Amino acid sequence: MERTTSFKGEPMELGGKEIKVGDKLPTFTLTGVDMKDIDQTTMSGKVGVIVAVPSLDTPVCATETKRFNQEAGKLGDKVSILIVSRDLPFALKRFCGAEGVENVTTASDYKHRVFGEAFGVHLKSWDLLSRAVFVTDKQGIIRHVEYVAEVGSEPNYDEVLKVTKELAQ
Repeated sequence: MERTTSFKGEPMELGGKEIKVGDKLPTFTLTGVDMKDIDQTTMSGKVGVIVAVPSLDTPVCATETKRFNQEAGKLGDKVSILIVSRDLPFALKRFCGAEGVENVTTASDYKHRVFGEAFGVHLKSWDLLSRAVFVTDKQGIIRHVEYVAEVGSEPNYDEVLKVTKELAQ
């Protein structure tokens, strides 16, 4: 069955496996802003919030990243927030420096290109990631999933934060 999201009302096909609550966190390898690999073990023993975005060079993605950075500052060290796009690591580093984003980890799927398929967020026609948020418990089990229906819309922050705070207690 074809899975889609939309951009300005036009359907866009999503590639990869749809993640559901109760699934185990998929394995992935991303590239950090220091050009070193990052994988799912960076979240071991913590509540994980994994945020997929198309590009930090767009207004909605920038707003979303800054909001999660702000929330991460309040959540403490029991929570790890990872923002993932296909932006080059240099662009991620530049964005974070310019915007004061220091409480979240940003990483790129440009090199290994496994994240989009593993999380079911590969926007096939753009070869970018669709907007989605996944929350895992400390054991790496998915406890919240939101595939944002319209690429240009922000996720439901209140629901993501509610689940995250409950799991972090």
